[in-house]
Amino acid sequence: MADFPQAPSYHPDPALLKLGEPFYNPVHAADFPQTILRFRNDRAAVEVGLDGLSDEAWARHFGRFEPLPGNLPQPLAMRYHGHQFRVYNPELGDGRGFSFAQMRRADGALLELATKGSGQTPWSRFGDGRLTLKGGVREVLASEMLEALGVATSRSFSLIETGEALERNDEPSPTRSAVLVRMSLGHIRIGTFQRLAYHGDTDALERLVDYCLREMYGVEPEADPVAQFFDLVVGRTATLAAQYMAAGFVHGVLNTDNINVMGESFDYGPWRFAPTWEPGFTAAYFDHAGLYALARQPEAIMWNVAQLAVSLRRISEAPPLIERLETFEDRFRRACGAPLERRLGLQGGDPERGWRLRTAIDEALVATQAPIDRFFHDARGAALPNDYGQEWDAVRAVLGEYTPRPDARAHPHFAQGEPCSMLIDEVEAIWSAIDRDDDWGPFNAKVASIRQCGQALDARGAGNA
Repeated sequence: MADFPQAPSYHPDPALLKLGEPFYNPVHAADFPQTILRFRNDRAAVEVGLDGLSDEAWARHFGRFEPLPGNLPQPLAMRYHGHQFRVYNPELGDGRGFSFAQMRRADGALLELATKGSGQTPWSRFGDGRLTLKGGVREVLASEMLEALGVATSRSFSLIETGEALERNDEPSPTRSAVLVRMSLGHIRIGTFQRLAYHGDTDALERLVDYCLREMYGVEPEADPVAQFFDLVVGRTATLAAQYMAAGFVHGVLNTDNINVMGESFDYGPWRFAPTWEPGFTAAYFDHAGLYALARQPEAIMWNVAQLAVSLRRISEAPPLIERLETFEDRFRRACGAPLERRLGLQGGDPERGWRLRTAIDEALVATQAPIDRFFHDARGAALPNDYGQEWDAVRAVLGEYTPRPDARAHPHFAQGEPCSMLIDEVEAIWSAIDRDDDWGPFNAKVASIRQCGQALDARGAGNA
């Protein structure tokens, strides 16, 4: 390909082809009327040698889905099932997306580019396979903010407006359309295993466990590879639950088809960042029972991981899986301190102290209903201001046990009066400027502000793609 810059850091590795049937369907992307580039993540692209693409070539690959050199020759729509609000649905699958490419990062991690809104597939059912531009904008904002806060998340790689007018029942229509590309550590879900177990395909289950260990986790299978794999998933997902809590983030639809076996958050629909610590705060208007409310997310993630254990029972005895599942709560508890300490600029390392910090902060935030982001901004470096009343005495006591990082407040970000937040009113204002005036200034400014915040926190989580 003459105009493709052969960067030394571009290492294609279409590992999904090793799986073959019954994991995916080869598909074709929709032929969009337009490809207007709205967002390209060169910070992510440089890691896989794609930052040298011109905007024209970028649009061809991530709007027209011309294959990348040495990569997947055709997009693959992944097959999976899942529990949706704990009701099993055997008719799922990539209905408006597909896996497009896989590359190795310099550290050997296998990264995958996958889409949202790229057209119909055999799993679309009655959907049009499209994505609203608003939905794409919201996912960019969510993933950028989560990355800044150190949450293991997929990263929005590209957003291209596609020139179609979409009809939607739950928002003003017709509305503008887009195709999103996200970069992640893979799109193998708990629901991928559930589908194979549902069909009793034990050979494929064993093959998938081997793929996940070798290609995704980058480890050699041990004597009991199923238990080894499950243990890794339990650890990663428990850590993700702790990161959600520290970020005050509510995913909204923590179904088993939305849980990545790498413990990586992705697929942002009705997400919200909670303005105050309200345990029952929900993101999805249809979550009437509060199943995925803010404080119930660790429970929801553990329940989903238990469904993975049920699927793996097809190829494993129960005791090794139960033994590892029972470690989830302790691992969650031990993981809670690190993301809080990162936000507060503290030298950590003691999981029990981190748990006491989390408990004290939660209780004070509930009692005072103080804005979450305001607290973390003010208390950076363990410097909780005097105007925080006696409800914060327990927080002060735990903070007093810490040594602040020497540079905790050195970044200019902490000299500004307001914290960096991503609450729903600002999301709507950013979209309104785009929708009303095609003004992308607030969107671009917010992405820049979020990235400055992440730099200031030094918060890029170790699990992120």
